[in-house]
Amino acid sequence: MQALQVLLVEDSPDDAELLLRELRHAGYEPRWTRVETAAGFLAELEKSPDIILCDYAMPDFSGLRAMQLLRASGREIPLILISGTVGEDVAVEAMRQGVTDYLLKDRLVRLRPAIERALKEKKMRADQIQAERTLHHKEQEQRQLAERLVQAQEAGKVGSWETDLQTLQVVWSEQMHQIFETDPATFRPTHAAFLERVHSEDRGMVSLAFDNSLRDEQRRLFAIEHQICLPAAGNKIVEERWQVFRDERGQPVRAAGTCQDITERRKLEAQLRQAQKMEAVGLLAGGVAHDFNNILAIIQMQAGMLKLGTGLSVGQVELVNEIENTTQRAAALIRQLLLFSRREIFQPQELDLNVTITQMVKLLQRILRADIRLELKLAAAPVVINADAAMLDQVIMNLVINARDALPQGGRLSIETAVVEIDNFMAAQLPRARAGRFACLSVSDTGTGIAPEILPRIFEPFFTTKDVGQGTGLGLATVFGIVQQHQGWINVSTEVGQGSTFRIYFPRQAKTATELNRPLATEYARGGRETILLVEDDKALCQLLELAFQQLGYNVFAAHSGAEALAIWEQHRREIDLLFTDLIMPSGMHGRELACQLQQFNAKLKVIYVSGSSADIIGENFHVQEGIDFIKKPFEINRLAQIIRQRFDGGHS
Repeated sequence: MQALQVLLVEDSPDDAELLLRELRHAGYEPRWTRVETAAGFLAELEKSPDIILCDYAMPDFSGLRAMQLLRASGREIPLILISGTVGEDVAVEAMRQGVTDYLLKDRLVRLRPAIERALKEKKMRADQIQAERTLHHKEQEQRQLAERLVQAQEAGKVGSWETDLQTLQVVWSEQMHQIFETDPATFRPTHAAFLERVHSEDRGMVSLAFDNSLRDEQRRLFAIEHQICLPAAGNKIVEERWQVFRDERGQPVRAAGTCQDITERRKLEAQLRQAQKMEAVGLLAGGVAHDFNNILAIIQMQAGMLKLGTGLSVGQVELVNEIENTTQRAAALIRQLLLFSRREIFQPQELDLNVTITQMVKLLQRILRADIRLELKLAAAPVVINADAAMLDQVIMNLVINARDALPQGGRLSIETAVVEIDNFMAAQLPRARAGRFACLSVSDTGTGIAPEILPRIFEPFFTTKDVGQGTGLGLATVFGIVQQHQGWINVSTEVGQGSTFRIYFPRQAKTATELNRPLATEYARGGRETILLVEDDKALCQLLELAFQQLGYNVFAAHSGAEALAIWEQHRREIDLLFTDLIMPSGMHGRELACQLQQFNAKLKVIYVSGSSADIIGENFHVQEGIDFIKKPFEINRLAQIIRQRFDGGHS
């Protein structure tokens, strides 16, 4: 058990005890104090607890007021807001006020991951503060050094320079030449030569700053950051610090200063900001994914129910198909956000790249325009990798969409697979590569290509060159994250006006089987005489599922909570063959707990779990497989029918 110092801001002893039980169930040993007033809260803050679990509304206190007092105290303590009901506006305001996370009291299954994320964020903030203090201290040392060694030629990794304002003679230190990649033997430093190497976007700003320093009579130290352009290293970011010295008449006679390459520092700062931004996006996505996917599941089920009926015209069937496709795109967007925050679990299996691509051809052709020709160049033998099937689909889909958007006038789009051997020499030539035998997936287009100044940023989350509303900027970032998770890497070759090729390298599995990927079902798998106990807290979705199961031929008992399901079980336990249950439900009992209780009475009871996020199935000794005994919302009726039929016919409990 992990010790945890907890401050409970809660007016109900019963609710406090419920939280403590949930903490112990999650593997923590809480050392706790309960308060319900502002005075008690402030007194306990002095003890610096590890985490604060705070009720939203109390008679004499509130969660938002607690957050205000915590922020005013200056203490970095995670505060998780817990309430019986939290509206979207309240949740948004709470996050804006600085609340770490929010939970509903009837969905405390998220308490453990919420605490783990909160403690991780706390440590990251502490590390960031320490890093900022260290950085600030170094900057202070640098300023002191610049004041003492303003005329010096040696400053470690900081270049120094001096300009005689009467003769305009300029002297650079050795480090200045290294920063600007010039040869001291042949390059003559002048102010004009320096400005030629300043990025065109910053040149006016740098000239103005230097002119202002010449007019300044207070002898201040000037500082500015700007970009420089170099033929070999590309762009760098440098920080200039200088001072103008005057004679006894007040006339400027010389200027001296330092120049430091801060490119790597700025990159690290940008990575930290990006990590914080993606964590915030992940928190938001994780909070809404379950409910949002419930809504999508209802839309998807209703469309499927229409297709189960008869009398639809060809045009109406196409409209229903478009509803299903749009629903899947919405679900894919939520999945992309969850992938960034690691809230979608990694479920690898052995897959043949050739089979995966072949199965996706019809879907890919639907998203391509008629003026784009799709070509497949698949290896003759299976190209087997160990991959998450859904994530691999995301990689292929996003690369194809990216290629499509690069072909505004049409052209050729090629998908190729191959097995490649990379030796040490070749690995040294390719960024992030390593030696070995790899499966290579290539997506090529004959489109516009990628401009050199854009290429370094294409995998950044939210970076896009498309107009507002035309793209999220998540596609290639998703591809990059998934490939890294699969221990692979990406190489991009491109030429403006000629097209681009994305080559992805996955570790290859030494397999020879030809049917590793399960084929997709095209027919509805009708039921028999089996009886299903359906447990789903969303009443609208529950009604649709009940109707769908009945139309597929099954007998159904429906419940909206674990307690209702137990009551039905008491009366009909001998009739029930399969439990189909949502994982996350109100009233304290979740799908896994319900299944465990029922299987104590009937060890042969078959179970299928369903949830809006596969992250809900993370847990010790809880092993399920999507498509076998777990299905993620939203889903098509034919897929649902196939999984249930396979569950009955496969004979697995």
